[in-house]
Amino acid sequence: MAGTDDDAVVTGDDDALYVLTAVLLTPAKFPSVLGDDYPEACAALGLAPLADGYGLVIGQDSDGARWTVVIDDVSLVAVAIASWDCGMEYDLSPDERTVVAALPGWPLAVAVAAPGVPAPHDPEPELTERPPLCPPDTASWGPAQRRLGADEIALQWAIWREQIDDGDFAAPKDGEASAEEDGRDEAEDGEGGSESRGGVRRVLAEARSYVETPPPLGRVRSSFATGDARTLRADGPGWSMVARTDDIAFVLLDEEPGEVLPVGRGPELPGLLEALDKMAVRPS
Repeated sequence: MAGTDDDAVVTGDDDALYVLTAVLLTPAKFPSVLGDDYPEACAALGLAPLADGYGLVIGQDSDGARWTVVIDDVSLVAVAIASWDCGMEYDLSPDERTVVAALPGWPLAVAVAAPGVPAPHDPEPELTERPPLCPPDTASWGPAQRRLGADEIALQWAIWREQIDDGDFAAPKDGEASAEEDGRDEAEDGEGGSESRGGVRRVLAEARSYVETPPPLGRVRSSFATGDARTLRADGPGWSMVARTDDIAFVLLDEEPGEVLPVGRGPELPGLLEALDKMAVRPS
């Protein structure tokens, strides 16, 4: 397997790809660790942001080298992922005609390795035309870690939500801003509270601006939640927000390492979430 030569991604013994995992790269579902929106995630891999998206097949060749095969058969990868999630076997074998590129390295951390081949390693430089892909650095707080944190909240919403007492949100007095407008919550009452409140206000203002001026594709995404509710995910420069359309929101900021800032529902947040949900990208 070599560079972006499509013919290299075939099933001959010397060129076999031992598939370890696969992920979708579409406007509605992409590895958020790669970027705040779909075009940014595509740019991280040197790909054009096609409307239909891609499937990323991650594996090793017979020498153990790491490769990421990009295909345009999104439905094939979606079926494979759904089967694996249900504990079913699925032989993901893309047709070579669907291959868009074979990229050296892995863009995401993979904890498993193919049996019977050498340990995972980057391909030899002479076999590639570009530097190998590598996972974003998440050792220290920054955009990648912030987006991963938002992913975790979306996946474990019930656990995060049960830690918040609605009584902790300040009720607005006559003439005062509502709780979510002011960004007040129990996480902001201590040292640095004013900075946190300012950050939350900035996030809500930028989220409102998305309703008037649509942001890059994939920056606001909507997915299923419980009942009739939807899970909303919005990202922007330096921030991520996770919310349920029938509940509160959580905000993470680059300038607040490790902090998760709850935003009370109040009188304004429901309308904002409803408007964002209407313009959000949804899985097909």
